[in-house]
Amino acid sequence: MEERLWKMNKLICGDNSEELAKLPKESVDLIYIDPPFFTHKKYEVVWGDEAEVRSYKDRWEGGIEYFIGWLKPRVQAMYEVLKPTGSFYLHCDWHANAHIRIMLDEIFGPENFLNEIVWNYEGPQSPSPVKFASKHDVILRYAKSIKDCVANELYYFDKIPISEAQFKQDEVGRYFYTLPKGDYTDESIQKLEKEGRIFRTSKGTIRIKYFVEKTQDGYFLRKKKIPDVWTDIPSLGLIAQSKEVLGYPTQKPEALLERIIKASSNKGDVVLDAFCGCGTTVAVAQRLGRRWIGVDISPTAIKIMQRRLEGRLGMIEGVNYEVIGLPTTVEEVRKLEPFEFQNWVVIDKMRANASRKKVGDMGLDGYYPRSILTEEAGIQVKQSDGVGRNVIDNFETALKRAGYKKGYIVAFSFSSGAYEEVARIKNKGELDIKLITVEELLTKHKI
Repeated sequence: MEERLWKMNKLICGDNSEELAKLPKESVDLIYIDPPFFTHKKYEVVWGDEAEVRSYKDRWEGGIEYFIGWLKPRVQAMYEVLKPTGSFYLHCDWHANAHIRIMLDEIFGPENFLNEIVWNYEGPQSPSPVKFASKHDVILRYAKSIKDCVANELYYFDKIPISEAQFKQDEVGRYFYTLPKGDYTDESIQKLEKEGRIFRTSKGTIRIKYFVEKTQDGYFLRKKKIPDVWTDIPSLGLIAQSKEVLGYPTQKPEALLERIIKASSNKGDVVLDAFCGCGTTVAVAQRLGRRWIGVDISPTAIKIMQRRLEGRLGMIEGVNYEVIGLPTTVEEVRKLEPFEFQNWVVIDKMRANASRKKVGDMGLDGYYPRSILTEEAGIQVKQSDGVGRNVIDNFETALKRAGYKKGYIVAFSFSSGAYEEVARIKNKGELDIKLITVEELLTKHKI
């Protein structure tokens, strides 16, 4: 069953509490999630140049117990699909860190806790005269089994000016520094002795040699294991000009996911992100030669991931994947949240741009620039049936205000009065308004 599942990478649109239950047990090698933080914020964001407006809700009016009660069954389902050799990473901040840690101990067992990774980054200074500025997130790392999990050692190079260095040099000219032997066994010491890595002080104390590389430009490079405090990965707010930036409020840098994926998976392994957002995890997994599955409840997020994976945002080209769960029937479209419905109509189906400004019912929800149609046109979206004459009249005013000669209104159905009003306006020779039903968008409509 697992082989059939992974013939193709997958983007799944749906509630992860339902979608995870459909995956085979113990079929995933690595899970990273960045669930909504317990911050009581609501983000209104603009997606890139096309102003793809999405409302991201992060409100938990029931308090921390409600939040943990919402999150725990989802993590439990992820535990079930994780292989015995698999690892799990959960990204959070100070608001719920302690509560989430207790929950994860219950699911994975405290003995399978690996790290509390501190991702330290720069950002705005705290306005509080009392509190220190909060400059880090926490990534909690667990293994399904600490004895069996995939764990690839990662290193970085500390660059030290020669003028500041105090390294020793051995008889063959290699530079090194030493550290105490710690808990090395006698057997390990014998092995290191054969490798020329044992240093004995004048008092006979054994220390371990660590070699450094001297560069031609006046530096020593000291190879060090990556610790559990990460200070070398900036937040996207500091690299706003990067092609990575999509406008998603909690988007994480690719370098962060690259480190996690390299540390806890190998090429060909399956990586899962059940709160996939704008798709950083799947984009990096694809680039690193992993198989992947991304789940998000938002159709808009899935479409953004598609654009990202297909290279239209300059990220990745030639990706083989399958999309599951996007609405394909009128009834499924009816269930969309209002902002999702608008984005589904304007961006997904009509391939237009979302409007940046709206003025109540008289605004425009989208528009076609000249780069798409030969003349600019306005779009209005109504998530209702029987749209009537008054909507047409208001839309006529909005089109004239915007200077458009053409416009489209999308709804589930229109009244006879609406069609009559459109005909009257067209006969005046000033505007061309077309009425489009959702069913037409799903079947045959083309601009």
